[in-house]
Amino acid sequence: MRSSPELPLRILTNNIRYATKSPFKGEKPWEERRQPLLNQLLYNTRNQDAFICLQEVLHDQLIDIHSGLNRERSTVSADVEDDAWAYIGVGRDDGHEAGEYSPIFYRPSVWQLRHWETVWLSETPHVPSKSWDAASIRIVTIGVFTHHTSRQTILAMNTHLDDQGSRSRFEAAHIILRKIDEYESGEHKDVISAVFLTGDLNSEETQEAYSVLTGNESTLIDAAKAVDLAEHYGNHLTWTGFGYEKEDPSRIDYVLLGPRPMEALSNGGQPWKVEGYSVLANRFDDGVFNSDHRAVVVDVRLCSKTRTMDPRKPMKIESTVKQPRYGQGL
Repeated sequence: MRSSPELPLRILTNNIRYATKSPFKGEKPWEERRQPLLNQLLYNTRNQDAFICLQEVLHDQLIDIHSGLNRERSTVSADVEDDAWAYIGVGRDDGHEAGEYSPIFYRPSVWQLRHWETVWLSETPHVPSKSWDAASIRIVTIGVFTHHTSRQTILAMNTHLDDQGSRSRFEAAHIILRKIDEYESGEHKDVISAVFLTGDLNSEETQEAYSVLTGNESTLIDAAKAVDLAEHYGNHLTWTGFGYEKEDPSRIDYVLLGPRPMEALSNGGQPWKVEGYSVLANRFDDGVFNSDHRAVVVDVRLCSKTRTMDPRKPMKIESTVKQPRYGQGL
């Protein structure tokens, strides 16, 4: 066990809306949405030890975002390469490039990637598949990262649950909880300091996925609930549509944190301290929606008494799926 400095961290999650060839009324093509969205990602993570967690990302969009985040490498100086962004994730349809990604972007100069995997939220989680009443294949992207300076290790998870199947959302939430328990139990219990889960749950607070992921069986809390409502910045609702949908806007995008305060204290550590919560705008004076979802940004501090590890020590975690090297975006 080692004591370490407190770790300030920014977590950004955003469903960017896939690049459709049949846009809705009020929706601009990806080519027009791309730069406003990149500007938002760059501005909100420039001076932060940040993670960017995205949903609905097709392969061409992934390449655009990866190159856009790293554009300053060729325009400023060679030193900027230290801040280059990499990513983990695969296309959900085949485990390679087909279908939507739920990628996690990170800076290798800040975080050491120790392990990652993709889990399909189905009855056959090791292969591309869907189950129950799901309309689409769904995944959760999982990474274990050690912070180079503080030596604290974080379990990061990013997902996008089904928009049609209530049972599939319920079952997917339980799969995610079992994966968290798998990482936090046994040989991993002395390694991982904290957990975060981001994503578009397609579930409001009273619905199945949110209820499971923040319920009695879970160790997670909603970051929004850890900040006084009067101190929230920006909007409340996260799904807006493009202005012409019949459905009412809703809050379905979340950053969930674990362990809960009492559970962390009982294990001899301190929990997350949530220092800020915001829901950003997705449209400005030009009238262009960068997505039909708004980005959620959470600033947290992982306190100094949580567990740490020597980053030179390899983790004994076996991936449940063989990942292609290009998935790391290196």
